[in-house]
Amino acid sequence: MQLLLQLYKQWQGCAPLKVERLPKAGSNREYIRFYATDGGTAIGVIGPDTNENRCFVYLSRHFTACHLPVPEIYACSPDATRYLQSDLGNRSLYQALSHGRENDANYSDEERQLIRRTICCLPHIQVEGAATLDFDRLLAPTHFDEQAAMFDFNYFKYCFLRTTDTPFDEVLLERDLHAMATDLAAAPGPRPTFLYRDFQARNVMLDATGRPHFIDFQGGQCGPLHYDVASFLWQASARYSNALREEMIAAYISELQSITAVDEEQFRADLRLFVLFRLLQVLGAYGLRGYFERKKYFIDSIPPAIQNLRRMLLDGTCLPYPHLEDTLKRMVDLPQFNEPAPVHGEATRSPYDGKGPLVVRIFSFSYKKGIPNDESGNGGGYVFDCRSTHNPGRYEPYKKLTGLDAPVIKFLEDDGDILPFLDNVYQLADAHVTRYLRRGFTDLMFSFGCTGGQHRSVYSAQHLAEHLHRSASRYGSATANKTSSRRCPPAKTKQRDSHGLTNACLK
Repeated sequence: MQLLLQLYKQWQGCAPLKVERLPKAGSNREYIRFYATDGGTAIGVIGPDTNENRCFVYLSRHFTACHLPVPEIYACSPDATRYLQSDLGNRSLYQALSHGRENDANYSDEERQLIRRTICCLPHIQVEGAATLDFDRLLAPTHFDEQAAMFDFNYFKYCFLRTTDTPFDEVLLERDLHAMATDLAAAPGPRPTFLYRDFQARNVMLDATGRPHFIDFQGGQCGPLHYDVASFLWQASARYSNALREEMIAAYISELQSITAVDEEQFRADLRLFVLFRLLQVLGAYGLRGYFERKKYFIDSIPPAIQNLRRMLLDGTCLPYPHLEDTLKRMVDLPQFNEPAPVHGEATRSPYDGKGPLVVRIFSFSYKKGIPNDESGNGGGYVFDCRSTHNPGRYEPYKKLTGLDAPVIKFLEDDGDILPFLDNVYQLADAHVTRYLRRGFTDLMFSFGCTGGQHRSVYSAQHLAEHLHRSASRYGSATANKTSSRRCPPAKTKQRDSHGLTNACLK
């Protein structure tokens, strides 16, 4: 932050009047708004990826020179770890379209105009922005070709398809993916053109007049025009109607034809293949960001993306790739992608329904070291704070003992705080385990924390495991199939990440 402030002072000649740290978006870059004494503002950016920063700065300066609506770069540090750019405000196109998106994709005339204005800017970036662009200064791979397409296909295969347990023949699928990658790379059209790659509503900022400005294009390549149109109009969360898409495709082609010659019929035919490709690519991203990193926005985007893919499979685009088509059809027919919308008052469905048996993982931990991470991919469970109960660790006779030792157990139970605390935990756990077993969920996590992670939390974790084991026969069809316990070796200090883990496996 201090180095960024120095960069601002060098550029402006004085310190800012006010500094405001902005919320992080999807990247690991930090954004800071600087307020000048004359009322002007600038955005400071700190980014750990210097190659990405250099590419963004180069492209921004290049597009600015081409009179395209992108951030203007004011200054950049010699090591490219920080830079200053013009302030495009706080309102993205994604935010501006929220009413239509939340109203069953019923977009108003004003919202449709914003969409049209945005997509009509796209061919200018793609064609005019590419005219004198030095593509060798872009991030590798600098050109969209068969290999670049396979990178995205592997993203889909390993981060999404395999998580669904859809069976497929590895050799046949790889053959079809390579064939499709070859067709994508050979798509006709004007060259060279700039492939934005992440052209979506979240990467479009609107000024006070509603004019769009574009950000996050540093991953761009030299490549075909179709990809960006597919990326924008088939964005899963937008749920644009077919009529709206057709309207915007026509507007895009009309604007494109005012710049360069293009065969509309050929363009539309090739666009369908890029829509299919883009849907697979984003499902790979949703799998990584959603299933593995547990980010809600990406998890929520999976059902509409599957619905888009289901429609694409009906139009014959995938026919030249028979094993891929067969695999995708079986994938979109999986139960987790075909659950009816929940009735009011009913719990929502998830990809984890119907997968049992249920493993209940119970942790004890020290708040000094932090809450244990959930590595299951499920993201469910509870954290209980035991620090409201009397702490035996304050007394010398118990300091080297744990919540599994008889003197500590007697202390806690005689004191009386821990028993009503656990009674409440048991009631909650019974209800939750019963519901999880009924739905076939595979994982539930309970974590008990105290000051040192040694006495109260260990006692509570062990007693919940024993309670679940005893109560298994009362959980409807559930029976305890095994219970195991593992204790970590005693730590030399009271600051320990986790003293114990108890697994109760039920089905």
